Amino acid sequence: MKARSASSQVRLLKRLACLGGLAALVGLAPSAGMAQNKVTEDTAEWFTLGGDYAHTRFTPAEEISAENFHELEVVWEWDGASFGGRSGRSTPTYVDGKLFTVSGARRHVVAIDPKSGETLWSYRLPNTRRWEYSMRASYGKGIAYSRINGKGVVYIATPGFFLVALDAETGAPLEGFGGQVPVDGFPETGVVDMLADLGHIYDPYEGIPLETGYITNSSPPIVVNDTIIVGNSAEQGYLQARVENIPGDILAYDKTTGKFKWKFNVIPRPGEYGHETWENDAWKWTGDVSSWAPLTADPENNIVYIPTNPPTIDYYGGFRPGDGLFGTSLIALDTETGERRWHFQTVKHDVWNYDNPAAPIQLDLDIPGRGKVSSVSQVTKQGFVYAFDRLTGEPLWEMEDRPVPASNVPGEKLATTQPFPTKPPPFEMQGISEDDLVDFTPELRQEALEVMANYDMGPLFNPPIHDTDPSGKISAAMCPGDGGGANITSPPVADPTSGYLYVSSARACSWQRVIPGEEADARIAEPTGATFALYANDRSGRRPPRLKSGIPYFKPPYSTITAYDMNTGEIAFQIPTGETPDRIRNSPALEGVDIGDTGTGNQVPMVATKNLLIYSDLDHDGTTALLYAIDKKTGAELDRIEVPARSRYGMSSWMHDGHQYIILQTGSKLTAMALPGAKADGGGGGH
Repeated sequence: MKARSASSQVRLLKRLACLGGLAALVGLAPSAGMAQNKVTEDTAEWFTLGGDYAHTRFTPAEEISAENFHELEVVWEWDGASFGGRSGRSTPTYVDGKLFTVSGARRHVVAIDPKSGETLWSYRLPNTRRWEYSMRASYGKGIAYSRINGKGVVYIATPGFFLVALDAETGAPLEGFGGQVPVDGFPETGVVDMLADLGHIYDPYEGIPLETGYITNSSPPIVVNDTIIVGNSAEQGYLQARVENIPGDILAYDKTTGKFKWKFNVIPRPGEYGHETWENDAWKWTGDVSSWAPLTADPENNIVYIPTNPPTIDYYGGFRPGDGLFGTSLIALDTETGERRWHFQTVKHDVWNYDNPAAPIQLDLDIPGRGKVSSVSQVTKQGFVYAFDRLTGEPLWEMEDRPVPASNVPGEKLATTQPFPTKPPPFEMQGISEDDLVDFTPELRQEALEVMANYDMGPLFNPPIHDTDPSGKISAAMCPGDGGGANITSPPVADPTSGYLYVSSARACSWQRVIPGEEADARIAEPTGATFALYANDRSGRRPPRLKSGIPYFKPPYSTITAYDMNTGEIAFQIPTGETPDRIRNSPALEGVDIGDTGTGNQVPMVATKNLLIYSDLDHDGTTALLYAIDKKTGAELDRIEVPARSRYGMSSWMHDGHQYIILQTGSKLTAMALPGAKADGGGGGH
């Protein structure tokens, strides 16, 4: 592990001086770790995937307001269809006068003119079998950016698990970075083969043998001072039925040379902190614990925050007894050495697929009775916000270990308790009981009771059942489900000027049952590992409850934005998103019943600006895409406009040439919204 650089204090003083000048421009106090969007007279940058190192997805740009929101129009569209773009899961970075993103399963890196939408350059690596297998190929989410001797450099991690550095001006591989990879067509410079630093036998073209495991990547790296930190991801746990895989160890490299700096073992080895939480020697063969969600950093304190997912196999962990650190945790690492500063495990022995799905968010707070606190918060699928002092890891409010249900699946031994924050209150329905079932009419209520009698309802952390469960139930309720609560496609946002945190959530349960591992494995085309688990996910058994009318079986709201004042840990407001869908509001089963606004049921992408909270959703007809302007303090709707398509992932906003833009990620396209004066002469139009 590399010792702290002797020049780090000089760099720190320079950074603090820059931040102080920036704060005067923005009207904010300097904030450790924020590296707030750089502001000049006519420019506000979007420097990282989340806008800033704190991942607030906030811009101080203020040209767009409630008064002129209705004037927004499409000023250009960039179409990545020729790159195979389709997922819409990439937030572009705007920095040094250019827009950078990734597109398609090959993860083409693209530079775009922010005024016209014209493609300036693109780059991709040659083919390998390693990327062809990747289940996260088109979900690159974006790029990382830094400067070397004043010149911009773009970094990405590819689906094949290569680290690539490109000259931001030309798109050429960076001279002096990495080295020659022994694969036909690879450049002589600009690439690091990260598989070489994990310690497993592999082939440069084929990758790691699938019987050993597999690793890929689904988020950009993050560059903190002189260090690149890289996360990773593995085969989805619900597509696993064999106990072996490789751990998603965190890797770090020098940003100038690509030289390997350190590795953090996410599954602790003998003598390392947390090793005793892996019983039965499961650390020897179990893998995953990936950091597939984006990373957050505090550059001034040399800390990177790593959100992780569960160990190998969702819904069954009998072969890996113990709490299993650092599965489903938030880990704070020293960026220079890779040493653990602190950690918190949000789910012990996770079998619910409750991976931490979003980047942690940093805010500087003023907590009554406590004073100024530098915080970091992790939003979760299970409907919680876990909030900590970001320097020490101390919870901002008391955490309680509460009893949770035991499993009756043979061989399974769940943790007896799980951590529950006393503040902030949950933003979503947790668990499900008869009290949560729809009651618009007596008839719907009775039908819901009859349908739900076939399912095992229960509290938060209700365990899966198995195929020969004596209850005879179809499956067990997991509420929120692995597709509900806060999730991948709609990251939370925050306002550093107020300390407000905004969370998008959908009310949805999952219905879980496990079957013998060998039976589950037969349904997986290219499984990882070698040894069948006793049980694994029964994908055909995940049949959700249905009412004949098509009305959801639970009470609304079906989707919400919850605003937290993180200074107090209280909910400031909660509003339904969008409108009640026509299929519900026009249902004959609800004739004459006023059900109010239920929300669409969609998790919604958002962006926070100096003036507004903006989100994208559908109108009640399910086809008309709308952009909503919301009051950040009250949740009141201020305006709405039609847009070409609903944004699929987190939105972004920045200023270029004196005008503010809002970027929607609409499938293969990027759609730029701005006021009429921003349109380039002759109109725009991308690749």
